[in-house]
Amino acid sequence: MSLLAQLPLGLSGSVVVGACYPALSALNAKFGRPARLGLRHVAYSSSNSGNNGKKCIEPRIMGKKASLRQPRSLSDSVRSFAASAAEPAYSIPDPRPAVAKDTGINVSKYVQDNYTPYNGDSSFLAGPSEKSKALWAVLEKMCCEELQKGISGVDPHVPSTITAFGPGYIDKDKEVIVGLQTDEPLKHSIKPLGGINMVKAALHAYGYELPKDIEYIYTNVRKTHNSGVFDAYTDEMKRARKSGILTGLPDGYGRGRIIGDYRRVALYGVDHLIEAKKADLKHNLLGVMDDEKIRLREEVQEQIRALRELKEMAASYGDDISRPAANSREAVQWVYYAYLAAVKEQDGAAMSMGRIDAFLDTYFEADLKAGRITEPEVQELIDQFVMKMRIVRQLRTPEYNELFAGDPTWVTCVLGGTDDAGGSMVTKTAYRMLNTLYNLGPAPEPNLTVLWNECLPANFKRFCAKVSMDTSSIHDYGIACCVSAMRIGKDMQFFGARTNLPKLLLYTMNGGRDEISGDQVGPKFPPLNSGDGPLDYQEVQGRLDEGMAWLAKLYCNTMNVIHYMHDKYDYERVMMALHDTYVRRLLAFGISGLSVIADSLSAIKYGKVYPIRDERGLITDFKVEGKFPKYGNDDDAVDEMATWVAETFISHLNKQETYRNSIPTLSVLTITSNVVYGKKTGSTPDGRKKGQPFAPGANPLHGRDAHGALASLNSVAKIPYVRCLDGVSNTFSLVPSVLGRGDETARANNLVAVLDGYFIKGGHHINVNVLNREMLMDAVEHPEKYPNLTIRVSGYAVHFSKLTRDQQLEVIARTFHDTM
Repeated sequence: MSLLAQLPLGLSGSVVVGACYPALSALNAKFGRPARLGLRHVAYSSSNSGNNGKKCIEPRIMGKKASLRQPRSLSDSVRSFAASAAEPAYSIPDPRPAVAKDTGINVSKYVQDNYTPYNGDSSFLAGPSEKSKALWAVLEKMCCEELQKGISGVDPHVPSTITAFGPGYIDKDKEVIVGLQTDEPLKHSIKPLGGINMVKAALHAYGYELPKDIEYIYTNVRKTHNSGVFDAYTDEMKRARKSGILTGLPDGYGRGRIIGDYRRVALYGVDHLIEAKKADLKHNLLGVMDDEKIRLREEVQEQIRALRELKEMAASYGDDISRPAANSREAVQWVYYAYLAAVKEQDGAAMSMGRIDAFLDTYFEADLKAGRITEPEVQELIDQFVMKMRIVRQLRTPEYNELFAGDPTWVTCVLGGTDDAGGSMVTKTAYRMLNTLYNLGPAPEPNLTVLWNECLPANFKRFCAKVSMDTSSIHDYGIACCVSAMRIGKDMQFFGARTNLPKLLLYTMNGGRDEISGDQVGPKFPPLNSGDGPLDYQEVQGRLDEGMAWLAKLYCNTMNVIHYMHDKYDYERVMMALHDTYVRRLLAFGISGLSVIADSLSAIKYGKVYPIRDERGLITDFKVEGKFPKYGNDDDAVDEMATWVAETFISHLNKQETYRNSIPTLSVLTITSNVVYGKKTGSTPDGRKKGQPFAPGANPLHGRDAHGALASLNSVAKIPYVRCLDGVSNTFSLVPSVLGRGDETARANNLVAVLDGYFIKGGHHINVNVLNREMLMDAVEHPEKYPNLTIRVSGYAVHFSKLTRDQQLEVIARTFHDTM
């Protein structure tokens, strides 16, 4: 189950988070205006409690209670994660220019004016229809065959575009929602604009050959994103990429992390959207023709072409999407066509759906009240919509799958949450989306993500807890990838994977040389003043700060190159057509190994850490003496070190020049690449040995959070979201008994209390696994017994059987909390 704190992004657009930090001055200077600071930290939130029809009205501090009761029970204990004194609010700067003429596109206002909050329970839900059961049976069989072969099939002759393939069906007579990426279910396509070498390697891995004519065109005639990037990369960038201090960069495939406002197609129809883009060209993209305006005018023309192709694709299935959707089926189908065009054209690492539950619910409620549809028919539409999202496929290399295990597509769907006034946005369709996990069984996709707020209806929170315990598959604004929040249709993100901070720490001790290869990758730091004696904390911390300054500059320059070339050679035409023409751009950086860095600094400060050198004179191991505080046990002595690392790195990033005036954000998220990062990193001062995995995301290192579940949650919640606006991922595993041995309702209430407490404390995101280690160990040896075993790994869900053995063992090695 993946949950995100209900952040004050809202439908109005501004992000209000955290405290005032000195480093905000860097953003102030960069965007030529003060970052908005004010007294929005204390407000009154009003939403339906769901218990007895009363409103939940209470003083809030940045979305958290201003005062809390004394603990009296498990529920009260987790609620006693205290919210401290009110802090000034900060809004992300919005450098978009004012427009001469507003096009009037505003889905958020439509949703706000028309959605119907639901406070009841799940008793209204319907089971799967016979047609849906038959379709899913066909797909389940195909998925099993795909798992055995690695891939169901691929067409290497036809580069994928919106209209490259004719209509495809699973079983046309049984489908109420139609459309496939190619002309057959699960059949892969090639997308060479990202990089022809990636396509060639992926085909070869599965026994296919790239046709010579395709290779010639994308090598000699049509330049690709990957070719452009490597033409512009400096030697320093190439060395950093090779060593693994920068890893997972989107320089050979689609960058993803962009959410088109697919609702616009249903609400307005494509013809209206085309006219709005033409109006932008006529009124809002005039004046001085500088580089940015010339480029944007060209991009808008490409967007218009993509919208026309979207109409053509839908027409091939017999639908006219030039006009708005007129009923429930058309609303779902029109939204899906828009998304389908995006995944036909792009192979980004995260191709999210966004926040569509309340929007679709407006159509369902209207048709239900008019007697035009029944509840089972509504559920059938949702089941088949989800079914289509489950079978999205992209062609990947084995190296890609090592970083992003389990073939994820991150079709993230955001559910629930609150509106600007604090009112619940939980609708019946949020329940219906979760109900697909029962009707169709657990699955990793779509990545169902609940926007959690303590004042959401109690029935809905209990239902979420129940679904989580039963399936482990739960995961205006939407979430791109796992934890990245954006305003749908108004913000876009430049994805940048993440950097390896433990490796950087070792570079600062080894004169900038890589501890494994011995290559000179970083600056030539002077020898340690402490020599071979115990490491000095002040010296190591100062060197790490200096190293982060170097790495931030290199990382940002690398990102600038990547995204310049992606816009030039692999532009997301249809997804950007479903945005405002002027968008706010976020430049998404990431860090890995946060807990390793925090524990290493703690070991150096509170214990004695002696460096051990090899024959090359490089420090490749450490002797650790004495005990030291470990991150994950609610100990400020070390938790504040983790906070310092995140704050310091984003402060250095904020000083950099960014592509297209984008705003730096930071995530603490590793996906499953924590295993790969560990393999590429030598021994670290905390006692972790060469090659051992890092912890996922912001988690404590395996087994080191030894003081129970709540202490572990407390440590992670201290990482300030205001400094990590791209998200802080926490993957949390509980054995079933820790939630109590009573009935299901009592256990669900206990899990709700844990989640409420974590988010009150300031937590941003949590995956919840409720399972036993012994079952996972059995699944390693007998995968045939667990074909649909779905677990949360690091911001997303995956079929356990699709992980490599190393990744499976790393998951098993994580902490499974058996006490609170």
